[in-house]
Amino acid sequence: MEILILGSGAIGGSVAADFLMAGIPISIADPWPQLISKVQKEGFHIRLPDSEFHTPTNQALHLSDFATLNPKYDVVFLAVKAQDARWMTEFIKPYLKDHGVIVPLMNGMMNPTIASIIGKERLIGSVIELSAESFEPGIIKRKTPPSKTWIAIGEFDGKITDRLKMVQKLLSHTATVDFSDQIENAKWTKLVTNAMILAPFAMIKATSYDALADSNMRQLVLRIGEEAISVGRAMGYEIEKIFGLNAQDMQGQPAEISHKLVETLVGHIGKKSQNATTQDVLKGRITETKFINGLIVEQGQTLNIPVLANQAICQIMAQIEAKRIAANEANIALACKLAEIT
Repeated sequence: MEILILGSGAIGGSVAADFLMAGIPISIADPWPQLISKVQKEGFHIRLPDSEFHTPTNQALHLSDFATLNPKYDVVFLAVKAQDARWMTEFIKPYLKDHGVIVPLMNGMMNPTIASIIGKERLIGSVIELSAESFEPGIIKRKTPPSKTWIAIGEFDGKITDRLKMVQKLLSHTATVDFSDQIENAKWTKLVTNAMILAPFAMIKATSYDALADSNMRQLVLRIGEEAISVGRAMGYEIEKIFGLNAQDMQGQPAEISHKLVETLVGHIGKKSQNATTQDVLKGRITETKFINGLIVEQGQTLNIPVLANQAICQIMAQIEAKRIAANEANIALACKLAEIT
């Protein structure tokens, strides 16, 4: 079986390292040339909370190598930012075998975009909870070891297929892997959580989730979740059990569910953590906010559902990305003002 991990930063690199340490032959590829060159020579260096290790070297490809080598893959794990989903899918499409599948390991509701390029029948949905960061090529600080990492995978018709079992077996080296018969519901539930913790903490450049102790920040975060749940329900997405929570945990009003989701996620990854969007802010990169909070705003406005809190986050993050304002704690008061939270 030919396996490719396309996108080998903090998340893709963590998965690649687990596969390599399990003796699973894989190739990796990434748009960052320095990362590929480093991994070709030295492998990955993974730092866990209580240990660290180096992986063996493996086939690591620059994107320019594909035209020469013309490789073909049975499974591609697509571990890129939401804004890169379309062009990376178009890029890898010619290198999928006829029966090949893509398993996106990313935030956002990007499955329809990917399916429009390769066909829904060549796509397996997933939700991943893995906290890691990487500021140097090939060096990853992983906050959640495999024992605390969770993934759900699912076919879009809800069936348990042989290929789904194959993907579960592979990813079991990285996480506890559950099957979901409602994978898009699970994706939206994760998006609710991402909307609450990614951009809101990135806008203050948080190195931990201690800011939840601030009453204004907590109100803002919970309001974001309430709006996201309300919009999702209007779109037909029900809240799905994720992160090991059960169906009873997911019952109640949007504010109660939002609270449970945030507390559970922070409990898993720990309060001392820089999330992916904060890392992008620190690196001066475009963030995924448009595809998370921005999607909630877009759909909420279409459905005439108030989304002031998510809109406030989008406005502030756009200013930060344009370098018109700084990411700091003053943005909590600004967001609350824009969201009309008193």
